[in-house]
Amino acid sequence: MALFSQISQQGFQALLWKCHIFWPFSRCQQLFAVSLGIPNREKINSFSFMTSSSTALSVDPKETDVLPTEKKSKIDCKEGEGWDEETKEIPEGKFHYSSSVGAAKKWSMSHVLSRHKFSKVQPPEKPLQAEEWNKLREDFQSPEIFEEVMLNSMIRCNSPIDVAKSLLTHLAKRNGDIAYSVLVKYLTLCVQQGQVSEIRDVHDIMKARFKILESGAYSLLIRGLSNSNQWRMALTVLEEVKKIMIPSRMCYESCIKAASHHQEMKLAFELYNEMLAKGLVPTLDVLQSFFDFSRGMKGAELQKELFGILLYLRENQIYPHKTFMRSIKLWFESLPGGNWRGHLTNVKDSGQCPVCKHQLEESNLTEQEYSHLSERIIRDVIHGTDTFRKTSPKELEAFQTFVENRLPFDIVIDGLNVSHIKSRRMQCENLLDAVNCLAKENARLLVLGRKHMLMNSSNWKREIMKEMQNKADFFFAENISEDDAFLLYATLRSGKHCRFVTRDFLRDHKACLSDSLTRHLFRKWQRGHQIVFFPSADGRSIKFLPALSYDCVVQTTGDTWHIPYKDVFEEKYSYEVPRKWLCIQQKL
Repeated sequence: MALFSQISQQGFQALLWKCHIFWPFSRCQQLFAVSLGIPNREKINSFSFMTSSSTALSVDPKETDVLPTEKKSKIDCKEGEGWDEETKEIPEGKFHYSSSVGAAKKWSMSHVLSRHKFSKVQPPEKPLQAEEWNKLREDFQSPEIFEEVMLNSMIRCNSPIDVAKSLLTHLAKRNGDIAYSVLVKYLTLCVQQGQVSEIRDVHDIMKARFKILESGAYSLLIRGLSNSNQWRMALTVLEEVKKIMIPSRMCYESCIKAASHHQEMKLAFELYNEMLAKGLVPTLDVLQSFFDFSRGMKGAELQKELFGILLYLRENQIYPHKTFMRSIKLWFESLPGGNWRGHLTNVKDSGQCPVCKHQLEESNLTEQEYSHLSERIIRDVIHGTDTFRKTSPKELEAFQTFVENRLPFDIVIDGLNVSHIKSRRMQCENLLDAVNCLAKENARLLVLGRKHMLMNSSNWKREIMKEMQNKADFFFAENISEDDAFLLYATLRSGKHCRFVTRDFLRDHKACLSDSLTRHLFRKWQRGHQIVFFPSADGRSIKFLPALSYDCVVQTTGDTWHIPYKDVFEEKYSYEVPRKWLCIQQKL
């Protein structure tokens, strides 16, 4: 490496003379000595690094972190594309460092806002000399953010690494230090380009200067090393991280993919199980990688682990996307001597698979399970401490009396939720469409509304409300109340046959349940009782999909697997269950 190779020996020695922290001789000093021609026998004091990070801690506890003054450049500025990309979660395949790593965390709001002016910065195509960087900085509109703007531009444009080095050399020569945030951005560019030796050098520099790095820097180091032939060094860094914090999901998954890529599946699964034990939720991407890299491999233990991933999908109601599903299918079909064959199908409403004629599990709970779930919902959700933050004991009691006097209902409707289904129509018209559709076949309906619906307004016409009240029972809660608990209570008290209509995911209420068994029963009950609805293609009506009679989760009989999947990846949890299935049979 030659991170600071452009600094003259005299200038670098003078710069080091200013510093007061002595490093033990290490590879880090050696790389400076080699790049600058300094004899190895000479003592080399530390290069001074500064940080505004609350996590990256200096080796010398007496040192005071100083906020670096980051500089500017001559740049083409355009309106439009902002810097928002910098703080977003970057999808798989792109690189991300936390905006909390570095000086921006402590800058004033005016500085943070000012950088949004610079939407597009064109970095130099070749390394510059100090006077050229100074000229760019002087001509730049906001000199105090020059380095941040320029380095982010280099990352975006994937500039040659030598161009970034020349900027860092200039900074070191001018300031006598390189800020932590600048090092992290340089590291980002190195990782992006797979510059393994540079990644190692930056790691050595950071380790020597800081006791602890921020999680974003560790993630970058591990990711960069894991994508190289020196991937085992990523495991070493992961062990460093474990001593001071719980490693991030990205740290674990980078190491898992590296191990899998090199066919070390036992190690990959050890890391995966360790990750789960720490409460980290794996991405579908890493779960898919297990099937991709295990294709054609023998071993009962490996097969058991992969079956475990499928059961993980089942327990957590996770639906793989089409690409993941294909990886599962190919893995099954690649098993030596397994005789597995997969087919894509749509399961009928009856719950029978058209391919193997197997009957899928019912969505209904047993009497014992239903009784257990009802008791826990009423105890933990209805009467839980959270409920009365959103309603009053008096209102809840009035609602319970209302329901008990009118039981049972066939369908319970979240009126306000349904009323927003089509934005261009009055809310009362949307709700009327839903009531008219669901009231067919003489179903007994309960609509949960709010008191503002009774006020004659542009969205709630009195005559339409009266028409609906002739077709369904209505309970009007206070406008500030949350009616999800009411919806659960009325549905469960009505019996196993009762369904409910809402687009709410009900995740908060599932989280209130005290144990994993009850949460599992809640998810199963929800899958079989929540009616899906959406506007028709022409926008004139509402379409309802009845709750399924069979359970839409991964399931197996030993010689068959049925895996529901969705066409595309959905980042957000959805109450909508897929209608497409992968049927896998073992021909004995």
